[in-house]
Amino acid sequence: MDDLDRRILAALQKNNRLSFAELAEVVGSSAASCMRRVNKLRSDGVILADISLVDPRAFGKSLTVVVTVELDRERLDLVDEFKRAMRAAKEVTQCYMVTGDADFVLLVSVEDVEAFDVFVKTKLYTNPNVRKFQSMISLDRVKFEPRVAV
Repeated sequence: MDDLDRRILAALQKNNRLSFAELAEVVGSSAASCMRRVNKLRSDGVILADISLVDPRAFGKSLTVVVTVELDRERLDLVDEFKRAMRAAKEVTQCYMVTGDADFVLLVSVEDVEAFDVFVKTKLYTNPNVRKFQSMISLDRVKFEPRVAV
């Protein structure tokens, strides 16, 4: 990956709706070169998806909760089962398997505290492999940049 690829990726992370002509102008290249490079970045799996980020508050999801989860047993089948459950949980917007005291960190987006209580009761308390969890309610989103520094 060279400097032009990095400039292309930086521009697309800010606005992936640019035409190839507009992208070429931003990065100082030709539209044809940008098209070839973007297609290669997609086929190589560098660009994972072209998505629109939606404000959860537009759908009444005004509460974001960071949850750390410690599993009781770390057998591969039980870890995989927990991963499947979190992928299926519509309230979980992000899930990371981590090192340290916790096994997983979840970002949960819900309408209110009552909805979070339902999530806890149906997804965490009912899972026999969850030893303990800790939740932290977000008061203010200080920074949100769903992009990689390239």
